[in-house]
Amino acid sequence: MKNFIKLNPIDELHLAFFPDFLDQQQADAFFKDLKSSIEWEQPIVKIFGKEHPVPRKVAFYGEPDVQYRYSGQTHTAIPWTESLQAIKSKIQESTPYEFNSVLLNFYRSGADKMGWHADDEKVLGSNPVIISLNLGAERRMDFRDKKDHQKKCSIQLPVGSLLIMLEDCQHRFHHQIPMQKRIKEERINLTFRQIKY
Repeated sequence: MKNFIKLNPIDELHLAFFPDFLDQQQADAFFKDLKSSIEWEQPIVKIFGKEHPVPRKVAFYGEPDVQYRYSGQTHTAIPWTESLQAIKSKIQESTPYEFNSVLLNFYRSGADKMGWHADDEKVLGSNPVIISLNLGAERRMDFRDKKDHQKKCSIQLPVGSLLIMLEDCQHRFHHQIPMQKRIKEERINLTFRQIKY
């Protein structure tokens, strides 16, 4: 990619990547269930004094009384669904991490996106580990160094892939899901996290 330098994602970005964590059949079944069963919403955010709908749909699920505040909004966790609990259990059995919540994003096509940001809110603790599961359309995820925006790289996230953003990743790097208008298919992304009190 033009203006993207070659970084070793594992070493430089503190990532672990499992391209086939779920097989196609498992991923398709979870996608179908989550699309219809999750209580999706499209929040309104204020940017420079103007209100705009978030360019995707979102939902927040987790343990009782867990809350997550980001982009000026507070989200109270909806109780786990059977599918979310099954995915959470599979991830926790396969990794050394435990989570009490998941933020879901539903991208209706490549026109939906998420801008540059870091998951570094105080409620996530000093070295948050964020685990991202990708269902549906393959999308690109970009990373850039917070101190030097010329240092960038990108990773393709195929269906069923699991990306673990390890300790220090959120402090050193921003990430985004850019607009890709050529993509017409839907995508659901689940980001598991541990909210601290």
